[in-house]
Amino acid sequence: MQADMIHQSVIYGIGFLAQIFFSARTLVQWIRSEQSGAVVSPVSYWLLSVAGSWLFFVYGWLRDDFAIIFGQFVSYYVYLWNLGWKGIWRNIPVPLKAVLVITPVVASAIVLVGDPSNAVRFFLNEDIPLRLLVFGSAGQILFSLRFVYQWICSVRRNESVLPAGFWIISLTGSAAIVVYGILRLDPVLIAGQVFGLAAYSRNLMIAVRSNRFEKPESDEN
Repeated sequence: MQADMIHQSVIYGIGFLAQIFFSARTLVQWIRSEQSGAVVSPVSYWLLSVAGSWLFFVYGWLRDDFAIIFGQFVSYYVYLWNLGWKGIWRNIPVPLKAVLVITPVVASAIVLVGDPSNAVRFFLNEDIPLRLLVFGSAGQILFSLRFVYQWICSVRRNESVLPAGFWIISLTGSAAIVVYGILRLDPVLIAGQVFGLAAYSRNLMIAVRSNRFEKPESDEN
């Protein structure tokens, strides 16, 4: 019993640490936007995003929760792309680059082509009803689409930006994840998303008030 409690504490510790990184990125970005009077895309936002997402892969695996892993996959590589656009990626040591790039692929390979029971465990988790898993996955997909949208807008603008549509999608996806977290009885998901809802709303207000989607920063570090 004590060993199980310690095991669960470690798992939740990893999850909460990931959420701390995610909350920190949101807080830093929010503060910088308030200071600039417009929505900005600081380097620290993407560095904290990569750290939090990497830990969330570990947390999702330990929780046997496919929705969490699947939801992080696309956005994780968008984070790395933004680091490249900001000029940070080229300064990262090659071994660390390799680890960052292959982590999601290796995790997925373990689930899909490793031990066959792993795939069954993720897709047919006895602790998560199929309908709830589908709902959670849909929420994570919607939440991840905000970064696809961000990537498309950044390519078109030829700079890393966080447009107003990004915050609209964030609000919708975050609300769905909060519902999933409540039904899943997952305090990590609930705690992380509740804070995000306030920040997303405020960024949207800043974008509307400034009558433009975003504003480049002069000092992004």
